[in-house]
Formats: sequence, C-alpha cells, structure tokens
Amino acid sequence: MSIKKISFILSTLLSTLVFSAKSQTIEGNLNYFGFMDNREYARSKRFSQTIFGNRISPEIGLKLDSFNRFRIGFNALYEFGSQKHTFFDRVDPVIYYEHEKNNWSFFIGSFPRLNLLTDYPVGLLRDSLNYYRPNIEGMLVKYQTKQFRETVWLDWTSRQTAKDKETFLFGFSGKYQPGMFFLSHYAFMYHNAGAGIPIPGDFLQDNGGLQAEVGLDLSKKTILDSLTLSGGVMFSIERTRAISSSFNTPAGFISNLYASYKKFSVKNTFYNGNPHHIIYGDSFYTTHGYYDRVDLGYTAIKYKNLEGKFVFSYHFLEGVLDNQQAFFLRYNISGKKDLKKKQ
Repeated sequence: MSIKKISFILSTLLSTLVFSAKSQTIEGNLNYFGFMDNREYARSKRFSQTIFGNRISPEIGLKLDSFNRFRIGFNALYEFGSQKHTFFDRVDPVIYYEHEKNNWSFFIGSFPRLNLLTDYPVGLLRDSLNYYRPNIEGMLVKYQTKQFRETVWLDWTSRQTAKDKETFLFGFSGKYQPGMFFLSHYAFMYHNAGAGIPIPGDFLQDNGGLQAEVGLDLSKKTILDSLTLSGGVMFSIERTRAISSSFNTPAGFISNLYASYKKFSVKNTFYNGNPHHIIYGDSFYTTHGYYDRVDLGYTAIKYKNLEGKFVFSYHFLEGVLDNQQAFFLRYNISGKKDLKKKQ
C-alpha cells in the first residue's frame, strides 16, 4: 500500500473526527488479529500451506443517540514474508451504519463479520475467511432474546460489469434454547451470475448448504466451564442452470461436542454421508464416507482485552490423518467521549 493511500485514509479519519465535534458522542475502536495457521494436508491430497500474518482494523464514528451510530475505518492485512513491497498487502474499507433498539440490530455497509457470522460451521463457511475476507459488504438483521436469536444477512461479493460477474451470498442462522436443550440452524446460498458480456461456457450457478442440529447444553450441570453436545443433518444444494434444471442435494449426519475447562478446550466434529461441493466451505467435506475433526485448544494469554490461543487440529478421513497447528492473538480496545456541552 502506497504512502499516498495511507495519507488519504488518515485524512479521511481526521476529517470525520473534526466533523464529529458537533455530535454528542465520538466513539473509537481498534482491533488487532495476529495468526499463524500451519496446514499439513498432504496425506489426504488437499492443499497444504502456512498462513502467517496479521490484521489491524481501526474505526472511528459518531453515536447519534441511544440507537444509531456511524463508523468509518479500514481493515488492513499484511502477510509475513510478502513480496509485494508495500506497507499493507490489502486494505478493505470499513464504513457502516448500525441501528440497535430493543432486541433488534441492523447493519448496512462494509462491517466486520467478527461476532456476527464467525460462529458458522466451517463446513459451510471456511475459517480462512477470517484471514482474507473479514468484512461483510451488504446488510445484516439480527433479533435476539435470552432464549432465541435469528440472523439474516446479505454479502455482496462482486458487482456486475462488462467483464466481472455478479456474485453474492445470502444466509440465515439461529438458535432456540429455552433450557438445557437447544435447536440450531445455519444456512447460506451463493449466487454466481454472469458478466455483462456473456462468457462462452459460463453458466449461472447456485451453491450453498445447511446444517440443522438438536443439542444439549450441560455447562451448568458439570464442573466444566462449558459442555455441549449436538447432532443433526448437513446437506448442500448445487445447480448449474442451462445444464440442469434440478438441484443436486447430497446429505449426511453431523455431530458436535465442545468442552472447556479454564484454559483448555476440546472440540470434536464428526460427519458421515455424501460428499459436498460447497464453494465457500471447508475442502474436507468433499470426502467420501466419514470425516472426523478434533481441535485441542489452550489459551496461553488472557488479560483484559488481550487473548492468545493455540489450537492443534487433527483430521481423520479416507484412512489417513492430516494435522494443523495454529496460534491466534486478538487485542481489542474501544472508548468513547461525550462531547455534549454541559448546561
């Protein structure tokens, strides 16, 4: 990223700060995300790689009243060892409006997916989106009470031009938990339309998936900090129009177990069924038969707004064992200042 672009971003933020002096409250937030993800996938003949870098995302904005706010900032990526010879490898704008009242939340703009969609199963939305696509560009509506939540969202991934395709993701997720038992669901559809000038051999495509589970939360019944078990169905949908008028809908059984105690955690995900081709999903779910993943976590650093965690993952499939070692560090700080003049 050039110095000229960085100067432009800083000038924009400074202009916003000056303007905000006329508002009641100015807000700011800084999020840092450092990651090292070493993936040894050669035994199952999937793509092995090491993802190593960090992101920083500052925001500044105006809180207009108790329900409405505007934010502006950026989310910048730098991968260690990058040969681009720029300050950042990529900078994504953060510009959004948020409305929050009673049990409703509404976002429009380019806003962080963190804490909004990061609970999606990786079989549907792969975890590398946290590294390379940290923002949602579109809209999101969320309704939440103590027992129920539902989120509906639209993420516009490409605007149609003469050469560029029109692509977007539309999804919804939710959970109902009146007590120990709960029901949860996660779903999305990827729509891949053509460019303004038709490309020979290119057809409109629909692709997506859904997971629905029933579970049991035993966290309050044991000495563990958290213990949940769930099981249900996973299926995907795929259609390439002009080639087929019907959807391909492979399906299978999926279960999850999660337990944590102090600094330690374990998560197990088991799948058995038909292989899936979910474009935004984890490639391990293309396997024929069963797939089992075990994640062992250790939170080495936890202090106020700072958390550092090791995760060791093991993938059992197709008669082989792949492994993965990762470390994540997050730091988040926020603040606000009331600029309303005292009477």
